[in-house]
Amino acid sequence: MAAVRVEAVLAAAEEQEAEKRRSITVEKELELEYDLGNLLAVDRNPPPAAALRGAGPRREALLRALARDNTQLLVSRLWELPAERAGGAGGPLVAQLPEPTFRLPREKPAPKPRPPTRWEQFARLKGIRRKKKTSLVWDEQAKEWRRRWGYRRAGGDPSRAWLAEVPAGADPEEDQFARLRREKRERVARNELNRLRNLARAHRAGSAVPAAPLHPTGHQDRDELRRVARVARVSTASLGRFQPRLPKEPAEPPSRSGGKKRRFQPLLGNLAAERSRQLELLRDMGSKKPVLDITRAVNKQLRQEEAEAAAANKGKKQSKRGKRGRRQQRPGRSGKKSGARRQPQQQKPAGGGRRK
Repeated sequence: MAAVRVEAVLAAAEEQEAEKRRSITVEKELELEYDLGNLLAVDRNPPPAAALRGAGPRREALLRALARDNTQLLVSRLWELPAERAGGAGGPLVAQLPEPTFRLPREKPAPKPRPPTRWEQFARLKGIRRKKKTSLVWDEQAKEWRRRWGYRRAGGDPSRAWLAEVPAGADPEEDQFARLRREKRERVARNELNRLRNLARAHRAGSAVPAAPLHPTGHQDRDELRRVARVARVSTASLGRFQPRLPKEPAEPPSRSGGKKRRFQPLLGNLAAERSRQLELLRDMGSKKPVLDITRAVNKQLRQEEAEAAAANKGKKQSKRGKRGRRQQRPGRSGKKSGARRQPQQQKPAGGGRRK
């Protein structure tokens, strides 16, 4: 009995080992094409057509088995690549993927490079290289680590210190604390000026028509302040949608030209809609007749005619006003001249005859 039991255990172990080997061993008539850089495997073997007809459980089971076998072949190829431990001996095993061979198309256009800022242009011209600084520094006065800039920075505000050093060559009678406060106010004003200039520059760059110049310091009327507030509002990431309004600021209607964020279709979603959209695009590209929106063209023509008629009526009104002004002005001038000429005639006698 003991020998029979040992043989049964050995047979069961061999069967389990064979099952494991069958789970990782996949046989294909045609070798798969691999692109390990993109984690891609292309199966050229034709599937059985009879099993794929209809929509039943047999078809689903066949597709799952086919996907499982191809995934197993791809994973087996990945294990053949050179690998190394990331982060030391106890880290995960990472494989080094080769360069991809297939060039995959993009559904969306490639993003455009960001234009360099004024500081980046200046740094490139002067050869200034960016050096990374730590955000925390040791403060000798407070005996603790503090931020390098901003609120409660290391060293504190020099204008609020209890001791101020007199620079070399300065007037010893000058109030150094007042000088520090004055310099701080000048720095704040200069930063505000630069901020508003940047907003004005961004506003002019975003619009096709050049905007009116902004005066950050003085010469600010109501329209300019309203324009500055509108530019500052749409400079947020949400284009001013969640920006709180000022107490007496009116609610502006949504702009038809500016203030719109680009909306892209989802990468994974309705494949039928994407196929129909691509087919429609190819159909328009292949057709010889140009695609014309009749409604939009008619509306544009009507608006243009209305604008021309309004401009012509405005010119006629201005010319009529000028004619009326000249007509009213001429009798006054002629009256003065005629009065001066008729004065000797008024001294004639009432009879109007010749003197004897």
